Amino acid sequence: MVECRWLGFLVTFVCLVRVLDASIGDSDPLYKACLEVCTKTGCIGKKCFQQCQFSSDVTSPNGPWYMQEPLYLQWKQWGCQGDCQYYCMMERESEREVQGKTPVKYHGKWPFRRVFGIQEPVSVAFSALNLSMQFHGWVSFFILLYYKLPLRPQNRKPYYEYTGLWHIYGLLAMNSWFWSAVFHSRDVDITEKLDYSSAIALLGYTLILAILRTFNVREEAARVMVAAPLIAFVTTHILYLNFYKLDYGLNMKVCVGMGITQLLLWAGWAGLSRHPSRWKLWVVVVGGGLAMLLEIYDFPPYKGFVDAHALWHAATIPLTYLWWSFIKDDAEFQTSVVVKKAK
Repeated sequence: MVECRWLGFLVTFVCLVRVLDASIGDSDPLYKACLEVCTKTGCIGKKCFQQCQFSSDVTSPNGPWYMQEPLYLQWKQWGCQGDCQYYCMMERESEREVQGKTPVKYHGKWPFRRVFGIQEPVSVAFSALNLSMQFHGWVSFFILLYYKLPLRPQNRKPYYEYTGLWHIYGLLAMNSWFWSAVFHSRDVDITEKLDYSSAIALLGYTLILAILRTFNVREEAARVMVAAPLIAFVTTHILYLNFYKLDYGLNMKVCVGMGITQLLLWAGWAGLSRHPSRWKLWVVVVGGGLAMLLEIYDFPPYKGFVDAHALWHAATIPLTYLWWSFIKDDAEFQTSVVVKKAK
């Protein structure tokens, strides 16, 4: 998966990427037969896996430490079953390629080739680049506010009234992209839930931020009134997914609802306001919409590495840079307005 991880409404499509477990590949009789033989013998043809032999010797998962699998194998989750699934999938795809057939999904995912144990190396790399772009944008925003723009003489705080809100956004965005990278490197239950939760938290927060900024809400009491019900809703939704049922359909509806709402808010504000950098916001909105076509046009990974989702991650990198550029321009513009009024 995560897999905007930048502008909150784009996180909508992170939520839409997830798929159900049942796929054509894992229902293939030849794949199932290979998997059955591998889990019993620990071998696929002449290729055998030490962890399968090792696992058969372990009498209890709660046994002494010297009878457990090495920590690096436990962390990577590549035990006997994981390796059997991967190598049976690769073998079956090689046979299908010889027959002139196109790749199919296994357990809800395309057949990606591992690199150093990483499931989707290209998506991981692009998620890491998005994380670095978020970090760069956040740091440059901090430097602009506290070292380049004038500060209030009485408390040495920025004039920009949305400073704290954007700091929180930066932290949530970096957290979301971090778990996106982790999820794409290892798709297990805990990484999937952390990826979902962080993306939904970011999406919910950016909806709050969109309302506050587009309606220019400045009073603390009014901000609390806007944020409180949305925070309660997002928190309840995350708890539901994590501890009751990971309902993909419900999560899709929630993501789409919050995403479309803030998309309309930003688009309407860009059209009505006279902000000097509103064109950057339009580029982000239009560019993000075009990039999302990659999510609609899903195709198998080229050479086992690059699929549509990975390309979508790549497309968000320059949009992230432009989005933070708009945020910094907004800080400069608002600061100049407030300083002029103060004089």
